[in-house]
Amino acid sequence: MLAAERQAKIVEIIRRQGSAQVEDLAQNLQVSTMTIRRDLEKLQEDDLLERCHGGAVAKQEVAYADKCTSHKDEKRKLAAACRSLVSDGDNIYLDAGTTTYEIAKVIQDVSDIMVVTNDLEIAGLLKNSPAEILLCGGVVQKSTGSMLGYYATQMLENFRFDVGFFGAASINEELEVSTPTVDKAFLKRMALERCSRGYLVVDESKFGKQAMAKVSHLADYTAVITDRNFTEEEKEEAKKSGVRIIRV
Repeated sequence: MLAAERQAKIVEIIRRQGSAQVEDLAQNLQVSTMTIRRDLEKLQEDDLLERCHGGAVAKQEVAYADKCTSHKDEKRKLAAACRSLVSDGDNIYLDAGTTTYEIAKVIQDVSDIMVVTNDLEIAGLLKNSPAEILLCGGVVQKSTGSMLGYYATQMLENFRFDVGFFGAASINEELEVSTPTVDKAFLKRMALERCSRGYLVVDESKFGKQAMAKVSHLADYTAVITDRNFTEEEKEEAKKSGVRIIRV
C-alpha cells in the first residue's frame, strides 16, 4: 500500500470513529507503529487531524466565535475591496463564513440586490437591510452557523447568480481549496458553478494548509482576492494555471 493511500485510510478511520490509537491503526493497516507515528505527524502537518497521547483525534471545524476574532482587520480590508464588484440589481451568492459576513456588511445598502446565503449570521445581519434575502434550507452546522446537506443543494440547483463570494478553510501548495466537511465542499462547488462571476476572498492565514475534502482550484474562480504576499515561484505557478489574483 502506498503511503498516500495508507494516510487516506487513517484519516477516514479517525473521522469515522472520532479518534484512534497508534497500536490499533498499525494492526488494522498491517504496518509498524513507527510507520503510523510518521503518518500521523505528516497528517497533522497537513492539518488533517490532531495528535493526542497514544494516537490522534479528528480535526474539528473552527467555531464561529473563534473565526470572528481571527484576522478581523484583514477580513474587513478584503471585504471593502469586494464592494466595487457588486452592482445595483445583482443576484448575489454569499458563502458561509466570517469573511463573507464582512462582505455582507459593505454591500447591504446596494440598491435592489437579492442575496442568497447558507449562513444564518449573514441572514440575521441582512434582515434589517434593504437587500432581499433568501436562506438556503438544510441541516444547521451549529458550530459555524451554516446550512448544509440535501435540501440546501436542492435549492441551489434552481438558481443562477450574477456574482458570488466564497471563503476557504485551507489552500494547499497545489493551489487547491479544501474544507473539513464533505457536505460543505459539495455545496461550495455547486454554488460556484452557478455564478457568472465567482470570487474567492481569503486572508494570508488560509494558505499552506490542507483539509480532507477538495472544493476547487484557484483557477476555477474569476479572481482570488487576498492580502497574501506571493513568492515569485507562486506567482509563476498561478500565472501558468490561469489564476487571477487581486491583492489588497
